[in-house]
Amino acid sequence: MLIAKLIDSVWATRKAESLNGLKFMLAEVIGGTSAGQRLIVVDIISAGIGDRVIVCTGSSARRMLGDDDIPVDAVVIGIIDDDCDVE
Repeated sequence: MLIAKLIDSVWATRKAESLNGLKFMLAEVIGGTSAGQRLIVVDIISAGIGDRVIVCTGSSARRMLGDDDIPVDAVVIGIIDDDCDVE
């Protein structure tokens, strides 16, 4: 899992059919050796731009969507409370 900050929305009007209905966002990893890395995440919990979030990656991310065949590598699974210091 990673800690990241959501920095923008990502819109794709043409995409694989299995991705229809999913909300995509651009996230930037906070802390650790991957700090500053940006990745596209699927937001299933209605997080927003500026939120610090927990991101699940790989096959665990696909499991969160209930489909191991969906072409997704990262999913937002939690919003970090404002009073937590993770940076």
